[in-house]
Amino acid sequence: MQRYLGLLGLLLLNLPLWGQIRVCADCEIKTIREAVALAQPHDTIFVQTGVYQENTIIINKPLVLLGQGQPVIDGNHNGNLIEIKADSVEIAAFTIRNVGVSYTKDLAAILLTKADHFYIHDNRLEKVFFGILVEKSHHGRIVNNVVSSEAEEEFTSGNGIHLWSCRDVLIKGNELFGLRDGIYLEFVEQSTIIDNHSHDNIRYGLHFMFSNHDNYYDNTFERNGAGVAVMFSKFINMKRNRFYKNWGTASFGLLLKEIYDAEIENNVFEENTIAINIEGSTRVNYFHNDLIRNGWAVKVAGGCYANIFENNNFIDNSFDVSYNTKMNDNRFLGNYWSSYTGYDLNRDGIGDVPYRPVKLFSYIVGRTPETIILLRSLFIDILNFSEKVSPVFTPDNLVDEAPKMKITHD
Repeated sequence: MQRYLGLLGLLLLNLPLWGQIRVCADCEIKTIREAVALAQPHDTIFVQTGVYQENTIIINKPLVLLGQGQPVIDGNHNGNLIEIKADSVEIAAFTIRNVGVSYTKDLAAILLTKADHFYIHDNRLEKVFFGILVEKSHHGRIVNNVVSSEAEEEFTSGNGIHLWSCRDVLIKGNELFGLRDGIYLEFVEQSTIIDNHSHDNIRYGLHFMFSNHDNYYDNTFERNGAGVAVMFSKFINMKRNRFYKNWGTASFGLLLKEIYDAEIENNVFEENTIAINIEGSTRVNYFHNDLIRNGWAVKVAGGCYANIFENNNFIDNSFDVSYNTKMNDNRFLGNYWSSYTGYDLNRDGIGDVPYRPVKLFSYIVGRTPETIILLRSLFIDILNFSEKVSPVFTPDNLVDEAPKMKITHD
């Protein structure tokens, strides 16, 4: 009897543990596609270090796919690499590279379609068209991935993390560069983008379209074609982000177009062509932001109503505020303006003379951009002084009645 038990033990030692499948060059299963086909729902597939020349790996059951030793999935520029069509799929610790390029299909390193409760983390996605493309999928996490490409033109490149028609997705701790848009959201609800670094992308670091009730916190957007664009959306919270050196002839740190009921707080906008470009946006609160050494700190086009700018620091910008209309329905109060030359006789920290942040020259440059070459001339100083004394072209009610004498911090 003991002899038979000993033989049974030896057999068991040579069988894989239940629910686990291993893939490697010396294993019985040598390809990821084969492992996925053999796996049962909720199995874990361990892929050992090596290069796997595979694409169109279709996952249509709940699975965990884990790399060990950072294995490489190389698609040889041929189509999607991994397609997820099931709920409860986790993919982690791979290098995935060389996605196909198409002008008619959105090809991706990882494509999720109607796949809820997903978890994509700690991967490196290189030379992608789209990196992680998520369609009609909810309750997911995309965490600590590095997504990059070598995009040169907008129309021949895709986005790093692209969500369409999704809800309750966390995008956290990712680095994205060399893409069209670092992160793109369209029809995305109740999602959070936090602690990502999106830099050196052709178009936007982050791009919202028709997305509501979302948050983005503690992200850095630098050296992109433009930092962040939020369009046709409402109830967006934008807090503690850094917009840095998004510089170019038509670039900005933050673009707001047709935005309603948003909160913009404790952000840093530094060395952007336009820090905040606003068009058709209403009931947006701008509190405790630092706007430092930008071309234009705030540039306001038409259709902007009931916005509040309070306790912000405007420091060494070429133009603090630019308006293209004489009408104003927005409030500026208690901000620090480095170009303020008033006094504080009672030493309460608030200037005794109200401050008019809109200069006539900014109005002229808006109409005739070539005049920017006169920016530092004495003639412009005289022109701005005359407009301050008797406003004709700039909004006469756009005044900060309580300018701060010192930089304020929240």
